[in-house]
Amino acid sequence: MSIEPEQTTRRARRGHVPPRHGRQKRGGGVVLPAVAGVLAMGLVLTGGYAAFAFTSLNSGVTKIDAISPRSSDDDSDDVDGQAQNILLVGDDHRPDNATPEQMAELSTEDDGGATNTDTMIVLHISADGSRATMISFPRDSYVPIPGVGKGKLNSAFYYGTLNGGGDTGGAKLLIQTIQDLSGLTIDHYVRVSLLGFYQVVKELGPVEVCLNNAVNDPYSGVDLPAGTSELDAKQALSFVRQRHGLPNGDLDRNVRQQYFLSQEARKVLSAGTLLNPIKMNNILSAVGGSIQTDTDLVSLATQMRNLRPGNIQSATIPTLGTPTITVGGRPLSIVEIDTVGLPAFVQGLVGEPEEYTKATAAEPAATTATVLNGSGTSGAAATATANLTARGFQVGTPGSSDTTQKTQVQYPAGQEAQAKAVAALVPGAVVVRSTTVSGVTLVLGTDGITVSAPAAPADGTSAPAEEAPEAEASQPAEPEPAPSSTDVKNYGEEGVCIN
Repeated sequence: MSIEPEQTTRRARRGHVPPRHGRQKRGGGVVLPAVAGVLAMGLVLTGGYAAFAFTSLNSGVTKIDAISPRSSDDDSDDVDGQAQNILLVGDDHRPDNATPEQMAELSTEDDGGATNTDTMIVLHISADGSRATMISFPRDSYVPIPGVGKGKLNSAFYYGTLNGGGDTGGAKLLIQTIQDLSGLTIDHYVRVSLLGFYQVVKELGPVEVCLNNAVNDPYSGVDLPAGTSELDAKQALSFVRQRHGLPNGDLDRNVRQQYFLSQEARKVLSAGTLLNPIKMNNILSAVGGSIQTDTDLVSLATQMRNLRPGNIQSATIPTLGTPTITVGGRPLSIVEIDTVGLPAFVQGLVGEPEEYTKATAAEPAATTATVLNGSGTSGAAATATANLTARGFQVGTPGSSDTTQKTQVQYPAGQEAQAKAVAALVPGAVVVRSTTVSGVTLVLGTDGITVSAPAAPADGTSAPAEEAPEAEASQPAEPEPAPSSTDVKNYGEEGVCIN
């Protein structure tokens, strides 16, 4: 079943129309400066201002019961252990304390807002709090929503609010959807309003951005030259909302959001901001008054007190493109997620399990492996299976998989030694512990990594020729890899420009 709420599909049915003059188009990005403000909290606390920060931050914060209690059994499935995952959500909802004058300043007084979540970032913080990765989840990701069916990720919150669920129900369903999709355990939740975005950027003052090319987008209102520009609060809203006129739409908007947050973090963590008590007070007050969260913000900030801009990286979950599909007889533009590659993406963030690191590779004869073809090249699994057999491995029947970018060696807990033996034959593949396989499984990706044929015997005789499947002759030897959205970037360094 595939369902989209009215407010999600209305725009797709009527087409995109530029907003009227003087009105901002609703859209993503509102969480970003508030996150930079949360980073500032950690440094404020290290400066001995804990009592001041507590008062400033907790006045106006709305607490909601977004995180379901977990048992000790649940903790055993937490792939990143003591590391923290904070789901940061930005949307166009109107906080109760927003005045008509404030909405007029945002040019949104005629716009009723929306409950769909347009910015969803998991802030993954290392166990020692010194490093972080902002993981973006594109709003148009077409994913399974528990109890609903397949739909765009930004509609999960809306569905959770129905039937009396309210904001708490919305948060819980969105969290469950992201956990099921990524395998990450969400530890905390922070939701920020449009007003919170504007107030924090306004308090920080102009933020510098750098573009490789000039851009003029009437939909978002962004109009900037190539090179460096300083953005005020209204221009910042336009910048992080832009999705039209970019090669990859929502995916490139994620880059804009990640880049902007990195620039904001640099500004927040500068001496000119941190050593100005009036500015810090205003920033913290703006953050605290526009947030819904499950936890105490001071405690949250304490976990980030060791972060610096150079240690904050950005990434987007792996995707396979932005096709238009038909739902209910109508066209719907989506972001297709590389669900097969997601476990490898998460593994790259959290690192290899200790059991795998300490394991010694098993002998080929004691290792059984099954090859699945997710590369798009006909016959690739059969060829890799034959090469494993020639190298002395036991093999299962080759099969197919959904397309994926990265070649992976998947294994269940307890088969680390066997996984290591197969991984030695596919340098560059990502080794992933998985609960969805019962034995070591080599999933071939579009990156072209595979098992090569064994070398010819030392006595000079030829190794037996391996007959390739007939269908393979008409296929390219190596497909062009799909554009990757998983590259980890660091936008916090000085002088970085984006497209």
